[in-house]
Amino acid sequence: MTDWTANLQFDQSHIWHPYAKMPNPIQPLAVTKTQGSIITLSNGQELVDGMSSWWAALHGYNHPRIQKAMIEQIETLPHIMFGGLTHEPAIELAKRLIKLTPEPLQKVFFTDSGSVAMEVAIKMALQYWISLSQPQKHKLLALKHGYHGDTFATMAICDPDNGMHTLFADNLTPHFFAPAPRMGFDIDSDNQDIDAFKKVLEQHHHEIAAVTLEPIVQGAGGMRFYRPDYLRQVRQLCDDYDVLLIADEIATGFGRTGKLFACEWANICPDIMALGKTLTGGHITLAATLATEQVSQTISEGNPGLLMHGPTYMANPLACRAAATNIDVLLDSPWQTNIAQIEQQLQQTLLPLKSVNGVKDTRVLGAIGVIELERSDLGETIQRLAVAENIWIRPFGKLIYTMPAYNIPPTQLNQLTTGICKAVTQALADIN
Repeated sequence: MTDWTANLQFDQSHIWHPYAKMPNPIQPLAVTKTQGSIITLSNGQELVDGMSSWWAALHGYNHPRIQKAMIEQIETLPHIMFGGLTHEPAIELAKRLIKLTPEPLQKVFFTDSGSVAMEVAIKMALQYWISLSQPQKHKLLALKHGYHGDTFATMAICDPDNGMHTLFADNLTPHFFAPAPRMGFDIDSDNQDIDAFKKVLEQHHHEIAAVTLEPIVQGAGGMRFYRPDYLRQVRQLCDDYDVLLIADEIATGFGRTGKLFACEWANICPDIMALGKTLTGGHITLAATLATEQVSQTISEGNPGLLMHGPTYMANPLACRAAATNIDVLLDSPWQTNIAQIEQQLQQTLLPLKSVNGVKDTRVLGAIGVIELERSDLGETIQRLAVAENIWIRPFGKLIYTMPAYNIPPTQLNQLTTGICKAVTQALADIN
């Protein structure tokens, strides 16, 4: 029998968790089993998962169809290098991605994480202009409150003032930033935000290789939702000023906002798109960067004519098989109906908290529910109270949010949203 006391002591002393100190003053919860939207802890407690493992497990855990496909794959071809070789799972996954994403996106580059997918997207954009003998176009234009990953190239285009990576500001490549789009999915806008974006592009387009943004939802930089018309206008301005558009759909891809891809809300196609998180349904790591024919042809006809990237585990067959099956499971499910039902529940339960003293804002879009507090020091308390309600959430800063699996049963969804409301209101009541 596992000695969890000793194991957790070892964990706290030796294993570095994300965004954590060493030794870790907060003992992590030990997980022994997952099933559907339930996380079972070592003490037998069952938690309803409100995070779907950082937004990745869109069908919940241990989906039998995906597991079956992975077992079949691991028995025949779990891994093979992708340099000079290919295999059916990669081909089948690429076919699905090309079919589902906007038609101009015809070229697929597989990576092993979302951050690396964005690294590749940036590299594609820079190499595109080098291939056109315009190396002076080597800067990026990003949005404030954006988040694109933890690697150095992606940190450089995360929010420069309030982001998680300001510590490394002196070590990052300087880029241009436009003000964040005004919050609100359905608002009537005076377009001051797009005017500010246009001004930066107007002044610096001769230096800018690409615009990078998260379409419709700015995720870890603030869980901010913005109007589709802003995205439409950005696409047009990129065309007007001869700048590429990179869409980071790592968090929004595969249905989270109510559309298969968030770019669909604006009916636009980026020049380059990054996918990850939900690509394998949370079963194994995999990501992808898609590009248009124009981008790939320009790079291939330039010097040296090769896209200069090649991860060791690129297009891992096991991950590709999981991803292809995950997409089939999604398309075979009533995912739009499920998202609409989750959205309705989140609206009914979370939005009323806006009137609670200490809550700055509440907002819902698709299967995303957000409570923004007025102070940023209550996350640990709220998480502890949530666990006492038998639910799992992972607050950060002022944000208490949930992104449940699309197929979460109604009773578990109700337990999740009720528990979030109780945890938030209790934490706020204790300080007022």
